Order: sequence, then C-alpha cells, then structure tokens
Amino acid sequence: MSTTATGPRPIRSLIPARLDRLNWSPFHTRLVIGLGGAWILDGLQITVASSVTGELTKPETLGMTSTEVGLIATVYLVGEMVGALVFGKMSDRLGRKRLFVLTLLLYLFGTGLAAFVGIAGKHTGWLAFFYATRFVAGMGIGGQYWAINSAIDEVMPSKYRGRVDIWINGSYWAGAILGSLVSYIFLNHFAPNVGWRLAFLLGPVLAIFVIIVGRVLPESPRWLVTHGRQDEADQVMDQIEEQVRNSGQELDPIDESKGIAIIPETRYGYLTFLKLVFHRFTRRAILGATLMITQSFLYNAIYFTYALVLLHFYHVPSNKIPIYGLAFAVGNLLGPLILGPLFDSWGRKQMIAGTYLVSGVLLALSAVLFDAHVLNAATQTIAWVIIFFFASAGASAAYLTVSETWPIEIRAEAIAVFFAIGSIAGAIGPVFYGALIGNGSSRTGLFVGYLVGAAIMLIGGLVEVFLGVNAAGKSLEQITKPLTSTAGKPAPAAAAPTAA
Repeated sequence: MSTTATGPRPIRSLIPARLDRLNWSPFHTRLVIGLGGAWILDGLQITVASSVTGELTKPETLGMTSTEVGLIATVYLVGEMVGALVFGKMSDRLGRKRLFVLTLLLYLFGTGLAAFVGIAGKHTGWLAFFYATRFVAGMGIGGQYWAINSAIDEVMPSKYRGRVDIWINGSYWAGAILGSLVSYIFLNHFAPNVGWRLAFLLGPVLAIFVIIVGRVLPESPRWLVTHGRQDEADQVMDQIEEQVRNSGQELDPIDESKGIAIIPETRYGYLTFLKLVFHRFTRRAILGATLMITQSFLYNAIYFTYALVLLHFYHVPSNKIPIYGLAFAVGNLLGPLILGPLFDSWGRKQMIAGTYLVSGVLLALSAVLFDAHVLNAATQTIAWVIIFFFASAGASAAYLTVSETWPIEIRAEAIAVFFAIGSIAGAIGPVFYGALIGNGSSRTGLFVGYLVGAAIMLIGGLVEVFLGVNAAGKSLEQITKPLTSTAGKPAPAAAAPTAA
C-alpha cells in the first residue's frame, strides 16, 4: 500500500461505478448460485432438525423430552451468534472469500458429527456431545450470514441489489423444502434410529458442492480498494467485466464523476462500530436491531416448534410432519421470489413495513382461530403458509437493511452484531414456545404466545415506517460514505481502469 510521510496515500477509485453500471449476466447468475447455496444449507439443516424432533423423543432413538428438543434449536442459534461475531470481524480484516470457505468447512464438520450422536448407546455425556455438534454447525452457518450479505451488496449492481438480496436470503426455504422431502423419505423408509441420522448427513454432501462453487467466486473489489489493494481490485474488476462482455453485452462508458476518494485503512473493529452506533448512526442501529430481533423471534419460535404443535394439538404422526413442513417452506420461498422485485421498484420502506405489519395482523387472526378450535392440521398449516409468505420477504429484508446501510469497512461486523442481537431473541423463542406447548393439554399458553409474536412483528413494521432508509436504486456509497472517504478533501485523479 502506497504511503506518504504522514500515512497512507489517498487514492480515487471507479470500482463502485464500474460495478453499478453492469447489466445482468451469467457472472451474476453464478454469484447467486454460489451464495444462495450456502443459505440453502442453513434452511436444510434447520428443517431437518425441526422435522426429526418427533423421532428424537421416541425411546428407540434418543428419548429426548420436549424441553431438550427445544434446546437443540437454542444451542444451534447461540452457535450462529458466536460464529457471526468471531468470523465477521475476521472477514473485515482478511476478506470475504477466504472466510466464506472456512466457515463452510466448519459447518460441514459440525453437522456431520451430529449424525453419530448416541450411535454406540446413550453413554454419559451423549446429550452434551449432541449439543456441541449443533453449536459447531451453528458457528459455521453464522459465519455465512455476513459473508453472503456483504458479497451481495458489494458486488451486485445497485439496480438489482434489493431483489437479489431478498431472493438469496429467501433461498433458505429452498433448503427447507429439500430438508422436508429428505426427512420424509428417511423417516418413512428407514428404521427410526437410522433415518434421522441420514437426514443430518445430507448437509455435508451439499456443503462440498458449495465449497467448490465458492472457490470460483471473486473477492469483493470494493473490499480490496478500501484495504489499499487497488491493483488487485482492478484485476478482479477487469475479470468481471470480461465475463459480462463474453455474454454479448456492451458496457456503458464509466461516469468519472462517480469516483470515490479514500485513504486505505485495514483495521477497524467492534469499538469503531459502537462509536458509530452512539454518535453517528443511532437511528440505523435502532432500525437494524428492531428488524432483526422481531423477525428472529417470530421465525425461530414458530418454525422450531411447529412439529410439536402438529404432534400435540393435531395428533399428526411424527413421520408425517415433514409433509406439513414442506407446505410451510413453499410459502416461505414464494414470498421472497414474488415480492422481491417490489423492494427495488416500490421502495424499501413501503415493502419492509408492509410485510411486517401484514404478517403481524395475520398471526393475531390465526391465534384467535387456533384458540377457538376452528383449525385442523391442514388449515393451521395453510395459515402459517399465508403468514410467512409476507414474513419471509420481510425477514430477508432485515438482512438487506443491516447490510446496505453501514460503511463497507465494518459491514461484516455490523451484520454480525445485528445478527447476534437477533439471535438472542431467536434463541429464547423456541424454549419459550416449547414451554407454552408442553404436552398439549391447554391451548391458552400458545394462544398468548402467538399474540406476543404478532405484537412483536407489528412493532418491527412501525419502526420501519419511522426510521426506514430509502436505499432502493442507490449505490452503497450514496447510502453511506465509506469511513475512509476523503469526500470534501482534495484527492488525486482517478487511475484509469485497465478495461473501459
């Protein structure tokens, strides 16, 4: 990195302008496949863990109680929180791509070990070992949250950023669909103590594929520039533009006025983030924390315990529960796919607030119907499908919000912090709802729990109305200037890109 007598030399880069002027190409499709694949893994794992809960309570398997089953989800979510915080900081220092592959390897290791829990009998410490494997797997997936959202926002052109972020975050539910199908097949065609183990082993197989895809993904050119690696950033940008040209597109001329002037810096941390929270971006911090807390509580509380609801209140056989989970997942996948483009055309505030408020109202209505014994297993599932058609798009937008509204130098750390905050609420949800469900002898507790979840989503929607950021169609540098920006100060002329 070039320096002067007083420190790093200021540079001016056209990387953001070069990225934002690109139209959709096979390169962007490959980017979506690679990043979405990791999100699919998370959906797969959570669905498998949720679908097999009924099996894990049987004496011939692990004989776990409802509380112990609920704690599986909690431990997994705590692992995600720790992984996000640890690897988020490392990513802002070492790069997006390297940590993307590392955290996938950690996920592969943890989830593979879970399949062997208790295989030699329920010896002393088997339950602790089970929780440890879920913690490690959670750490790996937690490290993916910042990597995926950072890469989307920093590489995807601004005109596509909203919908792509919603789509990729929503691809979680493609994994949920796969998890439901796999769980149904394994639980119905194999012995009880074998089927659930095979379901867990599917995760490592898919993780290997994603690692292969991830190795061909580029490092973020924006990240390279802010770390003083301008030549590398230009090389990566040249390669991206060449791939776009090879698809038959002609690139528009570069708008020189959109260059950014920065002083490269390599070390920021959580202390910098906290200073920004209390002195510069307080409103955005409240917004991000609220959106993440509300969606995480609702999602994890209901999704990790829906099998128990079907089992205890509607008496659905445990080996049939994945079919209901499949319908649940389809609704969650369709929401982001259908509503995603509206986050770019109608705007962030309108769509985020709308999806949160609508899902909250619908959940409250379903709570009343549940308490009145109006619903059966099928109609309860239909209600969940409709509610989460909207909630899924809103939850995906929460990640979009905390990613695109913070400076690039601490973007991964910001995502990690807000994810961790949301995970605390998410970790409480399954245990709280699991206790409300109990043995299914009374509906009153769960009725109140559903109303609490509805109120929480309504709060999230109202906070978006008053504090939301209009980021649709804007470059990241327009939304939030980099911390290293020298805007308003003299800067040298931009270096001419090697490919126009």
